[in-house]
Amino acid sequence: MDTIETFDAVVVGGGPAGATAATDLANAGRSVLLLDRAGKIKPCGGAIPPRLIRDFAIPESLLVARVGSARVVAPSGKRVDMPINGGFVGMVDREEFDEWLRVRAADAGAVRRDGTFEQLTRDSDGTAVVHYRPKSGVNGAGDLVQVRARAVIGADGANSAVARATLPADERMPHVFAYHEIVRSPSEGGAAEFDGTRCDIYYEGHVSPDFYGWVFPHGETTSVGTGTAHKGFSLRDAVGALRGATGLADVETLRREGAPIPLRPRRRWDNGRDVVLVGDAAGTVAPASGEGIYYAMAGGRLVAEAVDAFVASGDARVLATARKRFMKAHGKVFWVLGLLQRFWYSNDRRREQFVNICRDPDVQQLTWEAYMNKELVRRKPLAHVRIFFKDLAHLFRLVSP
Repeated sequence: MDTIETFDAVVVGGGPAGATAATDLANAGRSVLLLDRAGKIKPCGGAIPPRLIRDFAIPESLLVARVGSARVVAPSGKRVDMPINGGFVGMVDREEFDEWLRVRAADAGAVRRDGTFEQLTRDSDGTAVVHYRPKSGVNGAGDLVQVRARAVIGADGANSAVARATLPADERMPHVFAYHEIVRSPSEGGAAEFDGTRCDIYYEGHVSPDFYGWVFPHGETTSVGTGTAHKGFSLRDAVGALRGATGLADVETLRREGAPIPLRPRRRWDNGRDVVLVGDAAGTVAPASGEGIYYAMAGGRLVAEAVDAFVASGDARVLATARKRFMKAHGKVFWVLGLLQRFWYSNDRRREQFVNICRDPDVQQLTWEAYMNKELVRRKPLAHVRIFFKDLAHLFRLVSP
């Protein structure tokens, strides 16, 4: 075993969470292997808030669009526009964005390899040994390669193989399955419902019985998708119907992608020894919105800090600080959004009321401020009080939808 490579950290998965963790650890002077399967693209609307751009030094050149408003659509067809006054939502193409993050990790000093995690074993002194199957390499295409790791970071998605291999199997992760089609954006005036500066969100039961559908512009391309936890619901048919309703049925389809999206953070991210999860593997996708890029990268940074401290001290207890710090920063938001999804998304009658609430200027302002800054807005208590009583009115049907 002494002849195989040893790394301070092996990061399995090169999406935003894994690439961020690899970059930060390499910048901290740690030896890092970033292991990723080339060509894998997660279905994603591609929205990122201004805070992400600031916190993670994302260049403007990666933004394929700057969205200035959202339109929410009710089951009745009612449309509510929600302008972002004084702000924007950045849109990225995940194929280009994720690759840029991986290149940045390599530029920081991480060793980048194309391969698939197979298993984790232990050498004679208990050090983790990661077995992966490279796409090609010195041992021949398909032959297993072994590397030693002082720490292993599982950033390999909602169906994490690292989690299955190293953490207890008693936690079943609830999830929705998301599916989208990347299509060629229509020319100006080519589709009456399409606006390249607006995100459209469809709260209609035939589009999704428990989530939502979307049309998100990416400049020259557009993501049209939906998601659900209901088995047997045809996501492809729902996306096809959504494309037909929005004038996008006949535009060119560039690719189709599907993947599970977790609905809540795992109760534990680490194995108490030398493995820690992050991103979708840790369940850090916001309920109700399905937003994951910011939370993946924020989690990646916290995991990198925990692993750096672990490698320095050998104290495995510090690995648990990543989840504790993440939940302290974002747990309340996740809890609120989880309640919102369970109540308002449960049937078309409630979805209709939810869209009606979105007309309210206080709701719009606080929603966009919380989204762009990634924290609950506490400095406008009167607005919160007004929203509270308006919500009560809707709950008790004192306001007609």
